[in-house]
Amino acid sequence: MPRGSNMSFVETHGLWTDAQHTAYAGLVERLKKSDVKVVRFSFPDQHGLLRGKTLVVDEAIRAMRSGVTLTTTLFAKDTSHRTVFPVFTAGGGFDMPEMQGACDTLMVADPETFRVLPWAPHTGWVLCDVHFANGMPVPFGTRHLFRRALDRLSKHGFEFVSGLEVEFHVFKVTDPHMKPEHSGQPGLPPDVELLSHGFQYLTELRYDAVDDVMELLRRNIDGLGLPVRSLEVEYGPSQFEFTFAPTKGIKSADDMVLFRSAVKQICQRNGYHATFMCRPRIPNVVSSGWHLHQSLLHAGDGTNAFMPGDATEPLSITGRRYLAGLLAHARGATSLSTPTINGYRRYRPYSNAPDRANWGRDNRGVMLRVLGGANDAASRIENRVGEPTANPYLYFASQVISGLDGMQRKLELPASADTPYETQAEALPRSLNDALDALRADECLREGLGSAFVDYFCKLKQAEIDRFNLEVTEWEHREYFEAF
Repeated sequence: MPRGSNMSFVETHGLWTDAQHTAYAGLVERLKKSDVKVVRFSFPDQHGLLRGKTLVVDEAIRAMRSGVTLTTTLFAKDTSHRTVFPVFTAGGGFDMPEMQGACDTLMVADPETFRVLPWAPHTGWVLCDVHFANGMPVPFGTRHLFRRALDRLSKHGFEFVSGLEVEFHVFKVTDPHMKPEHSGQPGLPPDVELLSHGFQYLTELRYDAVDDVMELLRRNIDGLGLPVRSLEVEYGPSQFEFTFAPTKGIKSADDMVLFRSAVKQICQRNGYHATFMCRPRIPNVVSSGWHLHQSLLHAGDGTNAFMPGDATEPLSITGRRYLAGLLAHARGATSLSTPTINGYRRYRPYSNAPDRANWGRDNRGVMLRVLGGANDAASRIENRVGEPTANPYLYFASQVISGLDGMQRKLELPASADTPYETQAEALPRSLNDALDALRADECLREGLGSAFVDYFCKLKQAEIDRFNLEVTEWEHREYFEAF
């Protein structure tokens, strides 16, 4: 297209692929004939939460090519939505003039992600990337970071494949706590009651007790086109699990941010409260995890690069080196797979959750569970370390960067851990603070994510730790108030 004053932001900076241009053309025709009245433009922030703006449909059609303005301060917020960078100082606290003064950036839609929300059929939804006015990607955009890791992998002749197992809780709301005095940063969470007593893992009776909620979620998630495989009643009270078919590239990460947001919205509209928090403070609760299945494909012929040719080997030489890379950077990557203070309540021995960096064949106590074998095209690694709150773009990027390092340096795989809670192996960080120290010291992850991003991420997380340390916990009050 010839350059001229009427060129859009997308065209001026070449931000769409041919496939995205084609998707946009089809989308315009679809929207003109549909009942969609508004379109939500959303981007996954640093925490993996969806933020954005809603436009009426005619304006949305234009804005997909021109971008939607968005303040840079959204990148400066911690999980309480407090701004923790001095945005009105020189460089905006980021040492970047583009981030100074709460100025505007532009959300650029990815037309291939457009959907109509089944629970709000007048509403369209599209996932976005965020760019500066000069067309450059905002370096703190985590979707950009994961895409960059995938590009590095592609240059070595591989494609990333991932599948998801996601645990979460759904409760019935008894008091939403919406009085003015209940607001704050954060506000008072709702009072809830259980949907099931739990502990009857995978029993049909427990599933039937929550069938109405399961069907409500299934119907709406299916309407989004997400590749759901199974709906399960997990071990704990009011605990669910959804599993998803494997997909290539960035799609699983995109699906995860949409799935989490969709579940919370669907439940909110129907008197339920869904939480992906690892371990809610509710009696008898069981921690939720997020297991990430991953493998690589040979880009040339699409075959599984992890499938071993020898039945005595757990994985191919490529897979073994990739696995060794995951182990080598397990401590450094932990804050990216487990980014909340609460998530570290889960790492404990004999609990189906890992407490050290080890691997094993089909063993649910290890951190990295190897599945498949010779002639099994589904051969893969299941990382069991993550919590469901993790930003998928950062979690997945940490895996690609770590695995690729193992492949490039031809790292040797240590012996498997057949008794995972007794085998000697490097302990995983026991707190978010320890995990951040490990990330800061990991040169491979620092290089792969960018030193500026690592420092930025650690500052955001440190703000949460500092606020936590100012609180007097119930444990402290109970332990010391009477005794001393």
